[in-house]
Amino acid sequence: MNAERLLALYERVAEAPDAITRLRRFILDLAVRGKLVPQDPQDEPASELLKRIAKEKARLVKAGEIRKEKMLPEINLEDAPFHLPLNWSWARLGSATRVIQGFAFSSSDFSSDPKDGLPLIKIGDIGGDTPETFIKGSPDLAYLVRPGDILLGLSGSIKCSAWNGPKALLNQRIARIAPVSEELDTTWLLFSVHACIDKWKEETSKLTVQNVRAAQLYEAIFPLPPLAEQHRIVAKVDELMALCGQLEAARQERESRRDRLAAASLARLNTPDPETFQSDARFALNVLPPLTTRPNQIKQLRQTILNLAVRGKLVPQDPNEEPASELLKQLKKARAALEAEGKIRKDKGEPPSHYGGEQGFDLPHSWLWARLTEIGQTQTGTSPSSANADLFGNFIPFVKPADLDGNQINYDGPGLSEIGISHSRIAAENSILMVCIGATLGKVNTTSRPVCFNQQINSLTPFLDGLTAFIAIALKASDFQSLAWSKAGTGTLPIISKGKWEVLPIPLPPIAEQHRIVAKVEKLMELCDGLEASLTTSDQTRTRLLEATLAEALAPANVTEMEPAE
Repeated sequence: MNAERLLALYERVAEAPDAITRLRRFILDLAVRGKLVPQDPQDEPASELLKRIAKEKARLVKAGEIRKEKMLPEINLEDAPFHLPLNWSWARLGSATRVIQGFAFSSSDFSSDPKDGLPLIKIGDIGGDTPETFIKGSPDLAYLVRPGDILLGLSGSIKCSAWNGPKALLNQRIARIAPVSEELDTTWLLFSVHACIDKWKEETSKLTVQNVRAAQLYEAIFPLPPLAEQHRIVAKVDELMALCGQLEAARQERESRRDRLAAASLARLNTPDPETFQSDARFALNVLPPLTTRPNQIKQLRQTILNLAVRGKLVPQDPNEEPASELLKQLKKARAALEAEGKIRKDKGEPPSHYGGEQGFDLPHSWLWARLTEIGQTQTGTSPSSANADLFGNFIPFVKPADLDGNQINYDGPGLSEIGISHSRIAAENSILMVCIGATLGKVNTTSRPVCFNQQINSLTPFLDGLTAFIAIALKASDFQSLAWSKAGTGTLPIISKGKWEVLPIPLPPIAEQHRIVAKVEKLMELCDGLEASLTTSDQTRTRLLEATLAEALAPANVTEMEPAE
């Protein structure tokens, strides 16, 4: 496989998720299988290298430079994960390399001051180069790691990398793997250890914490090509990895241009010019689909639609319609009737004019600002005691923040019994729920049936029918969300109290215009759904194509001279 072939492959699957990561791994897979560069029959076979490596290791043992290790079992070729080219050999990691496992340094010797001693490499430092822990005193230098050494984390994610940091000490559950002699290229050894990792992860995949045992480490087999081919493979990998870097940079630049174009189009809609808005909107709807290649871009488009809806920019106003001021009079009348019946407390809030413009934009002439408490009955939920089993049953759903997803409510969770309802609060059908405590603060859903809900959720039940859909849009819009978060404080757990929440203002259009806005939003959200579905389908297609292409390239049927070495 040459650079031109890789480029042709990449162009077919460039937009697949993790395409570059997969291609980098693919290159290493080809490398360790002997399929990246052609074999040279004039090369000395790897079996001769193994003889000299064994001889050198015996010399080091005799000289007392390394410890004598126990005999490792013979390699059974039937256990090999794939076939090798004719002049390659399989080797045990413990036989062909020098493996040193880290030491359990005492935490009492740990320091954060570099002046106190040598750095200590922990598992989390693998892949980096700046340890933050240092060992006091004069520790055993047998555990010293130098730049270029191969480090393998034996617990957790089981990762491997060449060390690029300063001289440092090796902590427990890390192994340093080094060639015994120059007969084994260090970079090739790094490729080979990566191939071993897949086997270890497969063997420990069902464990909560993955660990590589000493026997697995020493007995692991890795492919060994002739020394000359090792060097050719390393050079080719370097070339192809550099090409991957160029492709990655090109993709990032392409995505950056798309982001800038999409952001510019959405910005013109979020801060519209009345004279050019219609043409800007047509332009945005035409260019956004081809520019939209990631879910977060579709999320931005959805938010722009909501913002336009609550600013009166999504559908035209009809001067013949009854203004929102008349709707507000009807809402006040409905509220007064409930107050007179003692079903809700008297509203003592400020008039809506006090809040005009707090969300940072002006309303159409026929609209006005209204506080939530003027629009419907507001409540904060409550949780019955879980210690009383009689309170729970299947009579009515009990909703928690996790049951809200911003689109629909999960009603499949545990409910409350008739007794339990008296210990909780009910939001009627066509109410709006909003999470007002915690990390999901601001999440909004509407109810399609009566529900009980916990204390992290506030509810709004409109005094009049037909308002729920638009109010939900207004609460989801970024202007209201930003205002709500600004009232939540800066503590560890953001909280909007019911008293602060229910006086927040939202734009209130005439009822007929609300219905037109809701219909338009639903239509545009269907467009977003289509874009999202198309994006998912395209990603899946590209991923399948990538997987099929890589599998085809690695299949034994495509291999020449692949009989295993004896």
